[in-house]
Amino acid sequence: MSASPRIAVVLKGYPRLSETFIAQELLALERRGLALEIWSLRRPTDAARHPMHAAIRARPVYLPEYLYQEPLRVLRGLAAALRRPRLPALLGQFARDLARDPSASRLRRLGQALVLARELPDTVTHLHVHFLHTPGSVARYAGLLTGRGWSFSAHAKDIWTTPDWELREKLAAAAWGVTCTRDGLARLDALGPGRTALAYHGLDLSRFPAPPPPRPPRDGRDPGAPLRLLCVGRLVAKKGHDDLLDALAALPPDLHWRLDLIGGGELRAELEARAGASGLAGRVTFRGALAQPAVVAAMREADLFVLPTKPAPGGDRDGLPNVLMEAASQELPILATAFAGTPEFLVDGAHGVLVPPGESAALATALTRLAAEPALRRRLAAAARACLVRDFSEAAGIDLIAGRLAASAGLPMPERERTACAS
Repeated sequence: MSASPRIAVVLKGYPRLSETFIAQELLALERRGLALEIWSLRRPTDAARHPMHAAIRARPVYLPEYLYQEPLRVLRGLAAALRRPRLPALLGQFARDLARDPSASRLRRLGQALVLARELPDTVTHLHVHFLHTPGSVARYAGLLTGRGWSFSAHAKDIWTTPDWELREKLAAAAWGVTCTRDGLARLDALGPGRTALAYHGLDLSRFPAPPPPRPPRDGRDPGAPLRLLCVGRLVAKKGHDDLLDALAALPPDLHWRLDLIGGGELRAELEARAGASGLAGRVTFRGALAQPAVVAAMREADLFVLPTKPAPGGDRDGLPNVLMEAASQELPILATAFAGTPEFLVDGAHGVLVPPGESAALATALTRLAAEPALRRRLAAAARACLVRDFSEAAGIDLIAGRLAASAGLPMPERERTACAS
């Protein structure tokens, strides 16, 4: 009897602490009975792992991150490609892409695609890729060479930094795609109308504890009980940590607070220097990248969650950060910016407080107000969690993706997972 069809999921890097939404999706798809393989363009750089990564059955296969590191593997991929009838079509597409993007990265994606095409088992009948930029190129080239269909999940950076011509052609070539915000969907629909569906990541509430008991009504007036602020996000420009530090430096001197900043990234040294120059070093703790249990524990101890995302130089921007939903799961009040997908989850004044992106003065004003009003924080946090439970569980998005993947791979339609959400 022949083996059941499998789905290859192509990722830029795996596992990654910052991509809990991908791990959550992989685990949910496996629980719906889909057989997955994970193919990653890069090896992990995070020392820690989320518990979800251990629960995912599929073990990652790593493509050559740089072609010179595994020349024999690349040559075997090339030799196999020379025997495939679809090679001329691939080379034609690659030549057109290279003319518009004459980069080493483009050559590397071709080499990775050749390896992927050779090493994919015959049981793999469909490819699905997370992120439309470089991973999308690898999946597209491998699919074109082998005759397999491919689909995509687009998220944030890939939508906003990939050139229009490339997005337009990938949207036309893919069997189907999803994205996680209406903001991103609008851009993709403008380039390829009707090719992409909206599928919020949502949150699997069964993985999270019930909210903690009501938090103490700290308001920052007592130096012995400072307001506990928390920010979780990679230390990159689009997260707006520089605006947060500037806002904290502008707070009234008699407002007592502490900030825990969780996340690793390229801007850590710069942000630590900024905090020191602003006289904040003693009140800001850089905790680095942490696994999800430690993040949730920090959320349960905090009084206010702050995430001031904004557009980065070059156009990179967030989608709908899952960490906002994680904060809401713990009834942690949220102060964020009215940017990207955040307003699709939080309504200003109803579920949290939203300020314009890039405006540290507005952020400071909102921080001062929320510090002084513990009752307002409690009301907003309770409303955000109610919205999360009602409208942003993971089930609807996973049902859509699982159904489409099953149809594309030639598998029976999966049943919905029957798990109860924490209440």
